Amino acid sequence: MAGSLKPSLMSVHVVAFGNERDGFSEDNQQSSLIWSYLGRSALISATESSLLLNSANHVGNPVFTEYQACVFGNVRLVVHDCPLWMKEDPSLKVSHPYMCSPVDFSGTRPDIFDSDWYTSQNLIGGADIIVIKYSVNDKSSFQEVKDSYVPMIKRALNHCSVPVIISAVGARKSEVPCTCPLCTSDRGSCVTASEGIQLAKELGATYLELHSLSDFYIGKYFGGVLEYFMIQSLNQKSSEKMKKRKKSHKCHGVKPPQLEQPEKMPILKGEASHYNSDLHNLLICCQCVDVIFYSEDLKEVVEAHKIVLCSVSHVFMLLFNVKSPADIQDSSIIRTAQTLFAVNSEAVFPVSNQGSPCGPPVRVIVKDSFFCFCLSDILHFIYSGAFQWELLEEDIKKKLKDPGEVELMLEKVKCILKTPGKVNSAKNCRSHQTARPLQLCDTSLRLFFNTHVLADVIFQIQGATVPAHRAVLVARCEVMAAMFNGSYIEANSFLVPVYGVSKDTFLSFLEYLYTDSCCPASILQAMSLLICAEMYQVSRLQHICELYIITQLQSMPSRELASTSLSVVSLLRKAKFHNSDCLSTWLLHFIATNYLIFSQKPEFQDLSAEERNFVEMHRWPSSMYLKQLADYRNYINSQKCHCIVM
Repeated sequence: MAGSLKPSLMSVHVVAFGNERDGFSEDNQQSSLIWSYLGRSALISATESSLLLNSANHVGNPVFTEYQACVFGNVRLVVHDCPLWMKEDPSLKVSHPYMCSPVDFSGTRPDIFDSDWYTSQNLIGGADIIVIKYSVNDKSSFQEVKDSYVPMIKRALNHCSVPVIISAVGARKSEVPCTCPLCTSDRGSCVTASEGIQLAKELGATYLELHSLSDFYIGKYFGGVLEYFMIQSLNQKSSEKMKKRKKSHKCHGVKPPQLEQPEKMPILKGEASHYNSDLHNLLICCQCVDVIFYSEDLKEVVEAHKIVLCSVSHVFMLLFNVKSPADIQDSSIIRTAQTLFAVNSEAVFPVSNQGSPCGPPVRVIVKDSFFCFCLSDILHFIYSGAFQWELLEEDIKKKLKDPGEVELMLEKVKCILKTPGKVNSAKNCRSHQTARPLQLCDTSLRLFFNTHVLADVIFQIQGATVPAHRAVLVARCEVMAAMFNGSYIEANSFLVPVYGVSKDTFLSFLEYLYTDSCCPASILQAMSLLICAEMYQVSRLQHICELYIITQLQSMPSRELASTSLSVVSLLRKAKFHNSDCLSTWLLHFIATNYLIFSQKPEFQDLSAEERNFVEMHRWPSSMYLKQLADYRNYINSQKCHCIVM
């Protein structure tokens, strides 16, 4: 099988599950993750592969491939790569030698467990390291891993401790690639980073994103983590081998000191999103109003905001001149706007001091009396995220008793929320109940981020200007609400200067206010955004930045942590200064847990006396263990026999 490889005293067994090949690629010869690693790693001195088992139902399609290689000079590396090893066949139960009870894999046929005991042992019982891989552009490969492999791996891990590496391979193709582990937006056929991280949490695994099978991602990134676990496995086997040897010799000398596990670091809990409620409260509180709806007899009906209305409807875009009829090119939308609404001249209405520095609110007359009667409920539906369709139906039925009028009113709402060129149905509207807020059309508040369209405030920062919309700022940030609605100078100013923060950081802050998401590019950028969030008292954004920093630091291998120029002590200083108690507590535990790395860095001397005492008290490994280990080694060396002649 691999007879050309030189014999070794020790071996490491790796089992890889899942298909990392791009489901959209037409290249059948696309390299695999494991084979790319064996070909690129400087540790590999010889490699050989053989196809060991073929599927009975798919002749010529290997269920798994075995690779053997020499690493670290004389250590044998055995890899079983299993991209597709389960075939459709319901009502089968498997009794595995390494599982306490039969396992029911409903809907699958576990051929590989029925083959022989040796194969089963190598796949699960004999695994030193488990690698789970999938393509970020193939949702089905990820789903197969999640539904088929993960339950079996969980059962196996109940009885032993085996390190697991989850590798997301490829750059996402459906949209602009995003590597942020906090990004939760739906990307269709792509697998988001948050889905991979959630799977890693369930298995207690290490999560890696490999944008390509290049020297960096394979050799340094994936290879560094894999080799780290290989070394740990070899150390464990050496320790077990030494224990067996001592036991066989019935040596009753001094036992080596036991190294306890490091103290668990505090867990940071996130904060739930209140994006929907923020925008809904904006309608209730009537702040920064720039639209007033009137009935045909000029009685005021309800107040609203152009930015929110235009974000969900092309009808309102036409009404407020954000788009022209030539831009829409959909006669039904144009007809709906002309039939239901009319922007009237201000001369008809009394003069009002209400509104922003840009001018008084726009007056809109609602031509349809029934629609005007239900307009308040329709606006509550839009501001609450435009996904509670059944609730809107019930509210309209309470006001309009005639079923025909109710149905006609619902059709008008669908026309308002219609995407140009598409037909809305009740089924389609109901399908949006679980969608993100303000996503019924192709437009959303993101469309108006950093644009002058409908902007009523301009921020001046670092010699540049950033347009924004007071309604969004007031709804999403309490500090902004006090600034624009209080007795401050900003309340009546169109130009507002910003100090103490960079333009890029402030843009990221505004993007979060508009979209409820952020994607920092680095730990330092996340810290800058955290400081900005603390300045404007946006607690959820602070927690998101804290979680990003923690996730990035946890994913660093030990050798990268030792060589990085990033100062963790500096991060600790900033976290304390800006009242990020959760992050500062976690960073202090992180330094203590990685004491041997950080104690060698110059920045370690910048810790205060109180911080140094905490780190020394909670350091891992402890000073007591190192002293006991030194005493044990001295004892072992003193017991060795020396050659009399020499």
